[in-house]
Amino acid sequence: MKHLILGNGPTGVVAAETLRKADPDAEIVMVGAEPEPPYSRMAIPYLLDGDIDEAGTYLRKSAGHFDELRIRQRVGRAVALNTQTRTVLFHDGGQESFDRLLIATGSHPIRPPIPGVDLPQVQTCWTLADARAIERLAKPGSRVVQLGAGFIGCIIMEALRKRGVKLTVVERGDRMVPRMMTPVAGSMIKSWVEAKGVRVVTSAGIERIDAPAAAAASAEPPSLLGRFTRLFSAPSPAPAPAPTKSGEVVVSLSTGEKIACDLVIVSAGVSPNVSFLEGTGVRVASGVLVDSRMETAVSGIYAAGDVAEAPDLFTGAHLVAAIQPNAADQARIAALNMAGRDVQLPGVLAINVLDSVGLISSSFGQWEGVANGDGVELVDRPGYRYLSLQFQGDTLIGATSLGMTQQVGALRGLIQNRTPLGRWKDVLKSDPMRFPEALIACSQTPTTMVQMRRPI
Repeated sequence: MKHLILGNGPTGVVAAETLRKADPDAEIVMVGAEPEPPYSRMAIPYLLDGDIDEAGTYLRKSAGHFDELRIRQRVGRAVALNTQTRTVLFHDGGQESFDRLLIATGSHPIRPPIPGVDLPQVQTCWTLADARAIERLAKPGSRVVQLGAGFIGCIIMEALRKRGVKLTVVERGDRMVPRMMTPVAGSMIKSWVEAKGVRVVTSAGIERIDAPAAAAASAEPPSLLGRFTRLFSAPSPAPAPAPTKSGEVVVSLSTGEKIACDLVIVSAGVSPNVSFLEGTGVRVASGVLVDSRMETAVSGIYAAGDVAEAPDLFTGAHLVAAIQPNAADQARIAALNMAGRDVQLPGVLAINVLDSVGLISSSFGQWEGVANGDGVELVDRPGYRYLSLQFQGDTLIGATSLGMTQQVGALRGLIQNRTPLGRWKDVLKSDPMRFPEALIACSQTPTTMVQMRRPI
């Protein structure tokens, strides 16, 4: 039996190691698209702020780790899949055959169709090559404009601050992290990072990026979106652009503001690496569609991690959950099924945990709530503490927290286990902070119930 794994990030590595344990005699080939050893993209911010070197990003520290496990590695980017001959063609003309295939190709950063986005001063922050380019350009005192205040954008802010740059973040949404934070929580994160010296411009986009000569010649009026934004929004105060010099670029915002800077970092989301699947029977929507066994529509071909779109824990609707814990769970399930077991993933739970310049936030499950549900919100703006609980019937289905690090895992437990709350729902609606007690109380049988610190 030959197992071929496309992708050597956390998903591919966990799958390969799981396969070796489950199928000791199989041939395992793991293919990475980059020349470096398997590494974690989530470690790149720590590389940029100097906490680790490049070796610190590697997923396995021993140089002979995969050789010892008899996992063959190769470098290659898949360009075509033939489901009839069970082969994968790579960009260099090479091929690999397979009996079982795992698609763990992850995703790539989106570069919006902005004039000037291909200038050398414009970088994404996704690969080690990107990190090296940012290290060259983000010197102390450098002016940096970052497009996007989503998950990836927020985790690199601290690294940029530690490098001593003057950072402006531009976000098209009305708040920071709009895809994982409620309006109140997103606005509180904005206030926090601004207090730390980061300028944030929301409800705005970048319309073009010009070298100084082109910027001086450009006198285009702001777009209709820009005029609308200036009329009906209150953007952060705009400092006058400094005179430009060689190597700098000028960023034009939809508000009409122009910002001279040394580096633009594009953090506008990601898209799955699925182009090589065109014309195959593998179905793709927002990601590669898989069932609860992580198997695609083609027998013997599986997908896991950022590239996979798996059934949601609550609704059963397919969901891309691009976080490392989900990737590891999916990798194990896929690998065990590839090895002949019959195991299923209960469902994907949306989990986001984020450190925004020292402020910890998290969201779980259906944090936005549902049409027929109800919820409660606790807001402490001066203390930068926030909690939102969302219910459907007497079940907690989603939560958002800010400024809390103790016992937040209890929220995940209540949501993931779909624990019936009974009378504890009313308790939480009057005092949301009692969620750790609710987990203990509702997880115990009457004979083993522990005494609560307060009666309900």
